[in-house]
Amino acid sequence: SEEWKIKKLTYLYNLRRLGIKTGLDHTLDLLDQCNNPHKNLNVVHIAGTNGKGSTSSMVASILESAGYRVGVYTSPHLLRFNERISVNDECISNNEIISFIDAHKQDIDRISSTFFETTTAMALTHFANKKVDFAVIEVGLGGRLDSTNVVVPKVTAITPISLDHREILGGDLLSIAKEKGGIIKKNIPLILGLQDESVNAHLHKIAKQRNAPVI
Repeated sequence: SEEWKIKKLTYLYNLRRLGIKTGLDHTLDLLDQCNNPHKNLNVVHIAGTNGKGSTSSMVASILESAGYRVGVYTSPHLLRFNERISVNDECISNNEIISFIDAHKQDIDRISSTFFETTTAMALTHFANKKVDFAVIEVGLGGRLDSTNVVVPKVTAITPISLDHREILGGDLLSIAKEKGGIIKKNIPLILGLQDESVNAHLHKIAKQRNAPVI
């Protein structure tokens, strides 16, 4: 019934009461219960302060135009939560959200997963179920300790960085850059947007340490 659906969706939204937890353990634990869907996805992982959403949209559009099946995970949503998780512009349905909650509510409660940890696991599971060719994943907050940083991407991208979420990521530009640079992976190419000179140097340094080619 409609009332039953609303109750399930309210449960998901109420996970916001758990606040923001930084760290990957809860997400990895929940993904383990979902049979680790992230391990077989071709991921484009995007962090930054300005232009993350539009970059995600453009990348997805290019891949779709080339004939690929593309999942996009982005935040926040404009009108409906469902907009955060889509495959070839088709948003996840309420029934698919409810199906995930039904299957994993016990795990979510046991782990005390936050709203974003839960929706990250939901998105990655949805993309695996839909057999996407590529998943474009936008970082929620920061990078290094963001739930999305469980993925092993084919390529990472960092759009221009400016001061944001200072209470969580650090009080100055370099501290924030260090957190966002946490998505840079060993041997994985990094596409770097226009940055402040000191930020650019710092991100290049991280990339060099991890042997990640920079474009």
